[in-house]
Amino acid sequence: MNNMNTTLSQNRTVAIWLLICCGLVFAMVVLGGVTRLTGSGLSMADWRPLMGWLPPFSDIQWQRVFDLYQQTPEFLKVNSHMDVSAFKGIFWLEFLHRLLGRMIGIVFLLPLIFFLVKGYIKAAEWPKYSLMFVLGGLQGVLGWYMVKSGLVDNPHVSQYRLSAHLSAAFLIYAYMFWVAMSLLFPASGEQRHPWYRKSLAVTVLTSVTIISGGFVAGLKAGKIYNTFPLMGDDWIPPGTMALEPFWRNFFENMTTVQLDHRVLAISTFLVIIGFWVKARKADLPARSRPAVNALLHTAIFQVALGISTLLMSVPIFLGALHQAIAMLLFTVSLYILHSLRRV
Repeated sequence: MNNMNTTLSQNRTVAIWLLICCGLVFAMVVLGGVTRLTGSGLSMADWRPLMGWLPPFSDIQWQRVFDLYQQTPEFLKVNSHMDVSAFKGIFWLEFLHRLLGRMIGIVFLLPLIFFLVKGYIKAAEWPKYSLMFVLGGLQGVLGWYMVKSGLVDNPHVSQYRLSAHLSAAFLIYAYMFWVAMSLLFPASGEQRHPWYRKSLAVTVLTSVTIISGGFVAGLKAGKIYNTFPLMGDDWIPPGTMALEPFWRNFFENMTTVQLDHRVLAISTFLVIIGFWVKARKADLPARSRPAVNALLHTAIFQVALGISTLLMSVPIFLGALHQAIAMLLFTVSLYILHSLRRV
């Protein structure tokens, strides 16, 4: 009995640590959105994984960093009027974004070593946590790969790389969250709940909608057709399928990308409403029911927020909040899915 209580206590401690890491990744995604919306993401033209902890302090150091920025397409084509003082305004957000990424690595690695040494994490579970650490490191590399796309000719990052970077962040977050939930709520049976597949469909659809939002952000497609429900005077505006081959429109055509995100967002919202209506009469586990209600409430808020963000041409606060609530909606759907996995 004592061994069981000790194991439960250790699992709870590890789960809390993972949830703290999830909270930091959540903050990282939101801060990344703010850097993008404020045009700060390309302000640091070099990447120093080990020596980039400290910002410039002296005027000489600031001038060195600014000299690097002056060689970038963004300065030459967009911000040529900028001096060192104005440059500091965009530098700090990107610096904080990268600093938070390094902090996440420390908050993950040091407790991990402690838990491994103390036996909180058994040898059979090591691969899970090793994979988390590797994925986190690769995410840092992917982030720099994304930034590099805006340092060559075009002062904008590739929408493909931005969406990949966003998707990877959600993947790492989901993996840590799932393992944490498994530690807090061990499986009580061997069979999946009949509603597991329905919940999986909601989670997948939510994820696809979020990824499509990454392409909207990458192309700045939220800056056009700032009307709703029509796009200008049309349901399907002209030029929707203007690119060849046709598949490029879904990733490179601003009009099509915004239309695609609208359709996916409304479809996801309707599916969640249907899910909630039917779930009220279903025999769900006790911890699933409040989460289903939270799913509907979050979806309503997210749709209203998305429409408001569009109508106001993506102000920074609403754009960042829209991204944060998207991650919250994903979290709730993932929680419901986990609650139905083995009952």
